[in-house]
Amino acid sequence: MIYHFNEVVNRKQTRSVKWDTMEDVYHIDDASDVLPMWIADMDFKAPQPVIEALQKCVDHGVFGYSYLDEDCKNAIQSWFHKRHDWHIEKGWILAHSGVVPAIASIIETFTTPKDSVLITPPVYPPFSNLPSGMNRQLITCALVEDERNYSIDFEDFEEKLKQGVKMFILCNPHNPGGIVWSKDTLEKVIELCVKYDVLILSDEIHADLVFTDYQHIPLDKLASEKEAQKIITCTAPTKTFNLAGIHAALIISPNKDIRQALESNFAAHGLGVNRISPFGAAALESAYTHGEDWLDELIDIVSSNMDYAISEITKAIPQIKIKKPQATYLLWIDYRETGLTEEEMMRKLLEQGKVALEPGTKYGEEGRGFLRMNVACAPQTAKDGVQRFIKVLS
Repeated sequence: MIYHFNEVVNRKQTRSVKWDTMEDVYHIDDASDVLPMWIADMDFKAPQPVIEALQKCVDHGVFGYSYLDEDCKNAIQSWFHKRHDWHIEKGWILAHSGVVPAIASIIETFTTPKDSVLITPPVYPPFSNLPSGMNRQLITCALVEDERNYSIDFEDFEEKLKQGVKMFILCNPHNPGGIVWSKDTLEKVIELCVKYDVLILSDEIHADLVFTDYQHIPLDKLASEKEAQKIITCTAPTKTFNLAGIHAALIISPNKDIRQALESNFAAHGLGVNRISPFGAAALESAYTHGEDWLDELIDIVSSNMDYAISEITKAIPQIKIKKPQATYLLWIDYRETGLTEEEMMRKLLEQGKVALEPGTKYGEEGRGFLRMNVACAPQTAKDGVQRFIKVLS
């Protein structure tokens, strides 16, 4: 092992949302002894080359406006070509401060109040919160569950598209289900959305966190030149390399009109020259240039943590079902056979188990009876969390 994934990093009192805000998030008086396994950031240090690139930035001492230069764009091109066999033209790339703000910008730019936006729950909460908050009509096509796998009900999907949907937001890979969508599924999404003139926003922030035997397929890669004009991809190095606080994201589209419309939206919000910081640009370039070995080791550690968690929990509590995800560092835990309500489950885990997971209904009513557990931490921390979980429920 080259990197220190066994190291337990103390993140308390570091202004960490994950570690220092649980009292507010979970409405408890004291979370000092609660282990956080909830929000999707990792407890690992970033790759050493990234730390060194940021230190160089600090040492320079001038932190003015920054942008994606040729080195950044070369690193982006090289990374996506090597890891995903996806060729991106430099002109297709726009910078943003984060994938969620980027999604908000795209919704605001290409839909108007009362327009319909389609999502497939259970799914990442901003997919519903952002359109609803902008007074868009939220249309849902619930994923079909089969043996704890999810698939898209394309008959229902097409019926929803017929209702005048303007935009479909795809989670690719899927969060919280951990699904790496198949080529057939993605091609069907493109076919139907093009048929009904629906813009596709593909959130691919988890694209690099895919396990052995699976391969992420960028949606744009499957599209013809004409079809690609209806696709906007959002991605970032931040989820991959634990850089969420650095704020660096990418919007990728081969459609010049889309890019120009987004640039106009950015300008209207004062985002003309400050969409990425010097730290964001430095971290992005370094991560995509030097981060591959770190990522390969990370995936092995996360996979091992998942194997441990699934084996121990399901052995101790047979009523709980967990299928190992194909991507992400997040377990989607089915506790419906325990007979516990969500309120009862959360209370047990927080008050007795002293472990914080995320309730399934955060991802839509379709997530009721599930929990999301983040195992992107040192193996001993993951084992601690799993044993706390088992102790209170077995």
